[in-house]
Amino acid sequence: MTVRSPGEVKLPDGRSVEFAHLDVAATAPCLDLVADAVADLLPWYGSVHRGAGALSERCTREYEQARETVAEFLGCDEHDSVVFTRNTTDALNLLAHVLPAGTTVVTFDAEHHANLLPWRAPLRIGAPRSPRAAVDALDAVLAGLTGPVLVAVTAASNVTGEVWPVAELARVAHRHGARIAVDAAQLAPHAPAAMAALGADYVALSGHKLYAPFGAGVLAGRADWLDAAPPYLAGGGATAAVSAGFDVRWHTGPARHEAGTPNLLGAVALAAACRALRGADLTAEHHLVDRLRRGLAALPHVTELRLFGADADRVGIVSFAVLGTDPDRLGTALGRDHGIGVRVGLFCAHPLTRRLLREATARLDPAATPPGSAVRASVGIGTRPEHVDRLLSCLVAL
Repeated sequence: MTVRSPGEVKLPDGRSVEFAHLDVAATAPCLDLVADAVADLLPWYGSVHRGAGALSERCTREYEQARETVAEFLGCDEHDSVVFTRNTTDALNLLAHVLPAGTTVVTFDAEHHANLLPWRAPLRIGAPRSPRAAVDALDAVLAGLTGPVLVAVTAASNVTGEVWPVAELARVAHRHGARIAVDAAQLAPHAPAAMAALGADYVALSGHKLYAPFGAGVLAGRADWLDAAPPYLAGGGATAAVSAGFDVRWHTGPARHEAGTPNLLGAVALAAACRALRGADLTAEHHLVDRLRRGLAALPHVTELRLFGADADRVGIVSFAVLGTDPDRLGTALGRDHGIGVRVGLFCAHPLTRRLLREATARLDPAATPPGSAVRASVGIGTRPEHVDRLLSCLVAL
Protein backbone atom coordinates (compact mmCIF):
# COMPACT_ATOMS: atom_id res chain seq x y z
CA MET A 1 0.00 0.00 0.00
CA THR A 2 1.16 3.52 -0.76
CA VAL A 3 0.01 6.92 0.46
CA ARG A 4 -0.33 10.34 -1.13
CA SER A 5 2.68 12.39 -0.05
CA PRO A 6 3.62 16.06 -0.48
CA GLY A 7 7.07 14.87 -1.55
CA GLU A 8 9.87 17.30 -0.83
CA VAL A 9 9.62 20.49 1.21
CA LYS A 10 11.96 23.45 0.94
CA LEU A 11 14.06 24.45 3.96
CA PRO A 12 15.23 28.00 4.84
CA ASP A 13 18.79 27.18 3.75
CA GLY A 14 17.57 26.39 0.25
CA ARG A 15 17.80 22.61 0.53
CA SER A 16 14.83 20.37 -0.21
CA VAL A 17 14.13 17.21 1.80
CA GLU A 18 11.43 14.58 1.71
CA PHE A 19 8.78 15.50 4.24
CA ALA A 20 8.92 13.20 7.28
CA HIS A 21 5.31 12.79 8.36
CA LEU A 22 5.60 11.72 12.01
CA ASP A 23 2.15 12.98 13.00
CA VAL A 24 0.17 10.05 11.62
CA ALA A 25 -1.77 9.64 14.88
CA ALA A 26 -3.39 13.05 14.36
CA THR A 27 -4.14 12.68 10.65
CA ALA A 28 -2.98 9.75 8.58
CA PRO A 29 -2.07 10.43 4.94
CA CYS A 30 -4.57 9.33 2.32
CA LEU A 31 -3.97 5.92 0.76
CA ASP A 32 -3.65 5.95 -3.02
CA LEU A 33 -6.40 3.33 -3.19
CA VAL A 34 -8.68 5.61 -1.20
CA ALA A 35 -8.01 8.63 -3.40
CA ASP A 36 -8.67 6.48 -6.48
CA ALA A 37 -12.01 5.29 -5.09
CA VAL A 38 -13.14 8.88 -4.52
CA ALA A 39 -11.94 9.99 -7.97
CA ASP A 40 -13.81 7.12 -9.63
CA LEU A 41 -17.07 8.18 -8.01
CA LEU A 42 -16.83 11.92 -8.66
CA PRO A 43 -18.30 11.76 -12.21
CA TRP A 44 -21.34 10.02 -10.70
CA TYR A 45 -21.74 12.40 -7.80
CA GLY A 46 -25.43 12.74 -6.95
CA SER A 47 -28.08 12.45 -4.26
CA VAL A 48 -28.13 9.52 -1.84
CA HIS A 49 -31.52 8.01 -0.97
CA ARG A 50 -33.16 10.86 -2.91
CA GLY A 51 -33.99 11.26 -6.56
CA ALA A 52 -34.29 8.93 -9.52
CA GLY A 53 -31.90 8.22 -12.32
CA ALA A 54 -28.45 6.75 -12.80
CA LEU A 55 -26.56 9.19 -10.55
CA SER A 56 -28.81 8.76 -7.52
CA GLU A 57 -29.00 5.00 -7.99
CA ARG A 58 -25.22 4.67 -8.24
CA CYS A 59 -24.54 6.89 -5.24
CA THR A 60 -27.16 5.23 -3.05
CA ARG A 61 -25.70 1.84 -3.91
CA GLU A 62 -22.14 3.03 -3.18
CA TYR A 63 -23.18 4.53 0.15
CA GLU A 64 -24.89 1.40 1.39
CA GLN A 65 -22.09 -0.82 0.08
CA ALA A 66 -19.69 1.34 2.06
CA ARG A 67 -21.75 0.63 5.18
CA GLU A 68 -21.54 -3.11 4.47
CA THR A 69 -17.77 -2.90 3.99
CA VAL A 70 -17.29 -1.10 7.31
CA ALA A 71 -19.55 -3.65 9.00
CA GLU A 72 -17.36 -6.46 7.63
CA PHE A 73 -14.19 -4.67 8.77
CA LEU A 74 -15.60 -4.45 12.29
CA GLY A 75 -17.13 -7.93 12.27
CA CYS A 76 -20.66 -6.65 12.92
CA ASP A 77 -23.59 -9.09 12.97
CA GLU A 78 -27.19 -8.73 11.87
CA HIS A 79 -28.20 -7.18 15.19
CA ASP A 80 -25.74 -4.29 14.91
CA SER A 81 -26.18 -0.88 13.35
CA VAL A 82 -23.44 0.98 11.49
CA VAL A 83 -24.11 4.71 11.65
CA PHE A 84 -21.93 7.11 9.68
CA THR A 85 -20.81 10.11 11.73
CA ARG A 86 -18.27 12.90 11.27
CA ASN A 87 -15.54 11.32 13.44
CA THR A 88 -15.00 9.43 16.70
CA THR A 89 -16.01 12.44 18.79
CA ASP A 90 -19.29 12.70 16.92
CA ALA A 91 -19.84 8.94 17.25
CA LEU A 92 -19.38 8.95 21.02
CA ASN A 93 -21.61 12.01 21.38
CA LEU A 94 -24.25 10.10 19.43
CA LEU A 95 -23.91 7.18 21.84
CA ALA A 96 -24.20 9.55 24.80
CA HIS A 97 -27.41 10.92 23.23
CA VAL A 98 -29.09 7.50 22.98
CA LEU A 99 -28.28 6.17 26.46
CA PRO A 100 -31.37 5.01 28.36
CA ALA A 101 -32.42 7.21 31.26
CA GLY A 102 -30.49 6.42 34.42
CA THR A 103 -27.49 4.86 32.66
CA THR A 104 -24.25 5.08 34.62
CA VAL A 105 -21.20 5.64 32.44
CA VAL A 106 -17.87 4.37 33.75
CA THR A 107 -14.63 5.51 32.16
CA PHE A 108 -10.98 6.14 33.03
CA ASP A 109 -9.10 9.40 33.60
CA ALA A 110 -6.68 8.34 30.85
CA GLU A 111 -9.15 8.87 28.01
CA HIS A 112 -9.05 11.24 25.05
CA HIS A 113 -11.44 14.15 25.49
CA ALA A 114 -13.75 12.46 22.95
CA ASN A 115 -14.35 9.79 25.59
CA LEU A 116 -14.13 12.04 28.64
CA LEU A 117 -16.47 14.91 27.84
CA PRO A 118 -19.64 13.60 26.11
CA TRP A 119 -20.92 11.70 29.14
CA ARG A 120 -23.20 13.30 31.71
CA ALA A 121 -21.77 12.90 35.24
CA PRO A 122 -19.65 9.83 34.49
CA LEU A 123 -17.98 7.72 37.13
CA ARG A 124 -14.26 8.10 36.42
CA ILE A 125 -11.62 5.61 37.50
CA GLY A 126 -8.09 6.85 38.08
CA ALA A 127 -5.57 6.08 35.34
CA PRO A 128 -4.20 2.59 36.06
CA ARG A 129 -0.50 1.70 36.10
CA SER A 130 -0.89 -1.63 34.29
CA PRO A 131 -3.42 -3.52 32.18
CA ARG A 132 -4.11 -5.81 35.14
CA ALA A 133 -4.79 -2.81 37.38
CA ALA A 134 -7.31 -1.50 34.84
CA VAL A 135 -9.22 -4.78 34.87
CA ASP A 136 -9.19 -5.05 38.66
CA ALA A 137 -10.29 -1.44 39.14
CA LEU A 138 -13.21 -1.83 36.75
CA ASP A 139 -14.29 -5.05 38.43
CA ALA A 140 -14.34 -3.34 41.82
CA VAL A 141 -16.32 -0.33 40.58
CA LEU A 142 -18.94 -2.35 38.66
CA ALA A 143 -19.60 -4.58 41.67
CA GLY A 144 -21.31 -1.68 43.41
CA LEU A 145 -23.53 -0.47 40.55
CA THR A 146 -27.11 -1.23 39.61
CA GLY A 147 -29.26 -0.30 36.62
CA PRO A 148 -27.98 0.17 33.07
CA VAL A 149 -24.22 0.71 32.90
CA LEU A 150 -21.95 1.59 29.99
CA VAL A 151 -18.17 1.22 30.23
CA ALA A 152 -16.38 3.56 27.79
CA VAL A 153 -12.69 2.89 27.19
CA THR A 154 -9.96 3.45 24.65
CA ALA A 155 -8.41 0.54 22.78
CA ALA A 156 -5.06 2.30 22.31
CA SER A 157 -3.91 5.53 23.92
CA ASN A 158 -3.33 8.50 21.64
CA VAL A 159 -0.76 9.77 24.16
CA THR A 160 1.37 6.71 24.91
CA GLY A 161 0.36 4.29 22.16
CA GLU A 162 -0.22 1.63 24.81
CA VAL A 163 -2.87 -0.97 23.97
CA TRP A 164 -5.51 -1.43 26.64
CA PRO A 165 -6.84 -4.86 27.71
CA VAL A 166 -10.21 -4.28 26.07
CA ALA A 167 -11.22 -7.94 25.76
CA GLU A 168 -10.62 -8.49 29.48
CA LEU A 169 -12.42 -5.28 30.37
CA ALA A 170 -15.34 -6.42 28.20
CA ARG A 171 -15.54 -9.77 29.99
CA VAL A 172 -15.66 -7.96 33.33
CA ALA A 173 -18.31 -5.54 32.08
CA HIS A 174 -20.51 -8.30 30.70
CA ARG A 175 -20.18 -10.37 33.86
CA HIS A 176 -21.68 -7.42 35.75
CA GLY A 177 -24.42 -6.89 33.14
CA ALA A 178 -22.83 -3.75 31.69
CA ARG A 179 -22.18 -2.83 28.07
CA ILE A 180 -18.85 -1.59 26.75
CA ALA A 181 -18.07 1.07 24.13
CA VAL A 182 -14.59 1.13 22.62
CA ASP A 183 -12.82 4.16 21.17
CA ALA A 184 -10.91 2.37 18.41
CA ALA A 185 -9.65 5.50 16.64
CA GLN A 186 -5.98 4.70 17.34
CA LEU A 187 -6.21 0.90 17.28
CA ALA A 188 -7.99 0.36 13.95
CA PRO A 189 -5.18 1.77 11.74
CA HIS A 190 -2.63 -0.55 13.37
CA ALA A 191 -4.38 -3.76 14.42
CA PRO A 192 -7.65 -5.67 13.96
CA ALA A 193 -10.63 -3.98 15.59
CA ALA A 194 -13.31 -6.67 15.19
CA MET A 195 -16.09 -6.25 17.71
CA ALA A 196 -16.19 -9.94 18.67
CA ALA A 197 -12.46 -10.08 19.40
CA LEU A 198 -12.68 -6.89 21.45
CA GLY A 199 -15.87 -8.04 23.16
CA ALA A 200 -17.32 -4.64 22.35
CA ASP A 201 -20.99 -3.69 22.27
CA TYR A 202 -20.11 -0.46 20.46
CA VAL A 203 -17.06 0.68 18.49
CA ALA A 204 -16.26 4.22 17.34
CA LEU A 205 -13.58 5.24 14.85
CA SER A 206 -12.52 8.06 12.49
CA GLY A 207 -11.67 7.96 8.80
CA HIS A 208 -8.90 10.54 9.11
CA LYS A 209 -6.97 8.21 11.42
CA LEU A 210 -7.56 5.34 8.99
CA TYR A 211 -5.86 6.76 5.87
CA ALA A 212 -9.06 8.34 4.52
CA PRO A 213 -9.90 12.07 4.21
CA PHE A 214 -11.55 14.15 6.92
CA GLY A 215 -15.22 14.14 7.75
CA ALA A 216 -16.27 10.50 8.10
CA GLY A 217 -16.52 8.33 11.19
CA VAL A 218 -18.58 5.43 12.45
CA LEU A 219 -20.52 4.28 15.47
CA ALA A 220 -21.19 0.56 15.17
CA GLY A 221 -22.93 -1.66 17.65
CA ARG A 222 -26.12 -2.95 19.20
CA ALA A 223 -29.19 -1.44 17.59
CA ASP A 224 -31.67 -1.48 20.47
CA TRP A 225 -30.52 1.70 22.24
CA LEU A 226 -30.07 3.47 18.91
CA ASP A 227 -33.57 2.57 17.71
CA ALA A 228 -35.24 3.45 21.03
CA ALA A 229 -33.85 6.99 21.27
CA PRO A 230 -35.03 10.07 19.38
CA PRO A 231 -32.85 10.97 16.40
CA TYR A 232 -29.46 12.53 17.07
CA LEU A 233 -30.42 15.12 14.41
CA ALA A 234 -34.00 15.85 13.39
CA GLY A 235 -34.62 16.34 9.70
CA GLY A 236 -35.05 14.78 6.30
CA GLY A 237 -33.76 11.27 5.88
CA ALA A 238 -34.49 10.35 9.50
CA THR A 239 -38.23 10.54 8.92
CA ALA A 240 -40.36 7.63 7.74
CA ALA A 241 -43.46 9.85 7.61
CA VAL A 242 -44.67 13.29 8.73
CA SER A 243 -48.43 13.86 8.94
CA ALA A 244 -50.33 17.03 8.10
CA GLY A 245 -50.49 17.62 11.84
CA PHE A 246 -46.71 17.27 12.04
CA ASP A 247 -46.77 13.97 13.87
CA VAL A 248 -43.50 12.26 13.00
CA ARG A 249 -42.65 8.60 12.60
CA TRP A 250 -38.92 8.10 12.60
CA HIS A 251 -36.97 5.42 10.78
CA THR A 252 -35.29 2.63 12.67
CA GLY A 253 -31.79 1.51 11.74
CA PRO A 254 -28.90 3.80 10.73
CA ALA A 255 -31.12 6.28 8.86
CA ARG A 256 -32.67 7.32 12.20
CA HIS A 257 -29.44 9.11 13.14
CA GLU A 258 -28.24 10.22 9.69
CA ALA A 259 -30.57 13.12 8.93
CA GLY A 260 -29.66 15.43 6.08
CA THR A 261 -27.60 14.76 2.97
CA PRO A 262 -24.93 12.21 3.94
CA ASN A 263 -21.19 12.46 3.41
CA LEU A 264 -21.10 10.06 0.47
CA LEU A 265 -17.46 10.61 -0.47
CA GLY A 266 -16.37 10.27 3.15
CA ALA A 267 -18.22 6.97 3.51
CA VAL A 268 -16.77 5.61 0.26
CA ALA A 269 -13.27 6.71 1.26
CA LEU A 270 -13.58 5.11 4.69
CA ALA A 271 -14.82 1.86 3.14
CA ALA A 272 -11.92 1.82 0.69
CA ALA A 273 -9.48 2.22 3.57
CA CYS A 274 -11.16 -0.63 5.47
CA ARG A 275 -10.84 -2.91 2.44
CA ALA A 276 -7.16 -2.02 2.05
CA LEU A 277 -6.32 -2.59 5.71
CA ARG A 278 -8.05 -5.93 6.17
CA GLY A 279 -5.25 -8.43 6.55
CA ALA A 280 -2.53 -5.84 5.88
CA ASP A 281 0.98 -6.74 7.02
CA LEU A 282 2.09 -3.95 9.35
CA THR A 283 5.30 -5.62 10.55
CA ALA A 284 7.44 -2.76 9.21
CA GLU A 285 5.47 -0.32 11.35
CA HIS A 286 6.28 -2.30 14.51
CA HIS A 287 9.98 -2.22 13.63
CA LEU A 288 9.81 1.55 13.16
CA VAL A 289 8.27 2.26 16.54
CA ASP A 290 10.86 -0.01 18.19
CA ARG A 291 13.60 1.90 16.36
CA LEU A 292 12.17 5.19 17.57
CA ARG A 293 11.85 4.05 21.18
CA ARG A 294 15.39 2.63 21.29
CA GLY A 295 16.76 5.87 19.90
CA LEU A 296 14.88 8.00 22.42
CA ALA A 297 15.96 5.77 25.32
CA ALA A 298 19.60 6.41 24.42
CA LEU A 299 19.23 10.18 24.88
CA PRO A 300 19.92 11.36 28.46
CA HIS A 301 17.80 14.50 28.12
CA VAL A 302 14.71 12.75 26.69
CA THR A 303 12.23 10.46 28.40
CA GLU A 304 9.20 8.63 27.08
CA LEU A 305 5.72 9.17 28.48
CA ARG A 306 4.11 5.91 29.49
CA LEU A 307 1.42 4.67 31.83
CA PHE A 308 2.13 0.94 31.72
CA GLY A 309 5.46 -0.87 31.75
CA ALA A 310 8.10 -0.30 29.10
CA ASP A 311 7.32 -3.67 27.47
CA ALA A 312 3.56 -3.10 27.16
CA ASP A 313 1.94 -3.79 23.80
CA ARG A 314 1.60 -0.60 21.78
CA VAL A 315 0.75 0.95 18.43
CA GLY A 316 2.95 3.39 16.50
CA ILE A 317 2.76 6.33 18.91
CA VAL A 318 5.51 7.65 21.19
CA SER A 319 5.24 10.82 23.27
CA PHE A 320 8.21 12.22 25.14
CA ALA A 321 9.52 15.10 27.23
CA VAL A 322 12.76 16.93 26.41
CA LEU A 323 14.48 18.51 29.41
CA GLY A 324 15.63 22.10 29.01
CA THR A 325 13.99 22.67 25.62
CA ASP A 326 10.79 24.55 24.94
CA PRO A 327 8.54 21.97 23.20
CA ASP A 328 6.74 24.50 21.03
CA ARG A 329 10.00 25.94 19.72
CA LEU A 330 11.30 22.41 19.16
CA GLY A 331 8.24 21.45 17.13
CA THR A 332 8.52 24.60 15.03
CA ALA A 333 12.22 24.04 14.41
CA LEU A 334 11.72 20.41 13.42
CA GLY A 335 9.18 21.44 10.82
CA ARG A 336 10.87 24.59 9.51
CA ASP A 337 14.53 23.51 9.54
CA HIS A 338 14.35 19.75 9.06
CA GLY A 339 11.11 18.94 7.24
CA ILE A 340 9.73 16.85 10.11
CA GLY A 341 6.10 16.96 11.18
CA VAL A 342 5.39 16.02 14.81
CA ARG A 343 2.68 16.98 17.29
CA VAL A 344 3.35 19.24 20.27
CA GLY A 345 0.74 19.74 22.98
CA LEU A 346 -1.44 17.81 25.39
CA PHE A 347 -3.09 15.74 22.65
CA CYS A 348 -6.74 16.30 23.67
CA ALA A 349 -6.01 14.22 26.77
CA HIS A 350 -5.00 16.98 29.17
CA PRO A 351 -5.35 15.20 32.55
CA LEU A 352 -3.33 12.18 31.45
CA THR A 353 -0.62 14.08 29.55
CA ARG A 354 0.00 16.57 32.38
CA ARG A 355 0.33 13.72 34.86
CA LEU A 356 2.77 11.82 32.64
CA LEU A 357 4.81 14.96 31.98
CA ARG A 358 5.25 15.46 35.73
CA GLU A 359 6.34 11.86 36.17
CA ALA A 360 8.66 11.87 33.15
CA THR A 361 10.35 15.12 34.21
CA ALA A 362 10.88 13.79 37.74
CA ARG A 363 12.66 10.75 36.30
CA LEU A 364 15.13 13.03 34.49
CA ASP A 365 15.52 15.68 37.18
CA PRO A 366 13.35 15.76 40.33
CA ALA A 367 14.06 19.48 40.73
CA ALA A 368 13.05 20.45 37.19
CA THR A 369 9.74 22.11 36.30
CA PRO A 370 7.67 19.96 33.92
CA PRO A 371 7.18 21.46 30.45
CA GLY A 372 3.71 22.63 29.54
CA SER A 373 3.40 20.19 26.68
CA ALA A 374 4.91 17.03 25.24
CA VAL A 375 6.21 16.05 21.83
CA ARG A 376 4.56 13.15 20.02
CA ALA A 377 5.97 11.22 17.08
CA SER A 378 3.77 8.65 15.37
CA VAL A 379 4.46 6.27 12.50
CA GLY A 380 2.33 4.41 10.00
CA ILE A 381 2.05 3.49 6.36
CA GLY A 382 4.45 5.69 4.40
CA THR A 383 6.89 6.21 7.28
CA ARG A 384 10.44 5.20 6.44
CA PRO A 385 13.44 4.47 8.71
CA GLU A 386 15.15 7.63 7.42
CA HIS A 387 12.28 9.71 8.81
CA VAL A 388 12.76 8.26 12.28
CA ASP A 389 16.54 8.60 12.10
CA ARG A 390 16.27 12.25 11.03
CA LEU A 391 14.18 13.04 14.10
CA LEU A 392 16.61 11.22 16.40
CA SER A 393 19.56 13.07 14.88
CA CYS A 394 17.86 16.40 15.56
CA LEU A 395 17.24 15.44 19.18
CA VAL A 396 20.85 14.31 19.64
CA ALA A 397 22.00 17.72 18.49
CA LEU A 398 19.98 19.64 21.09
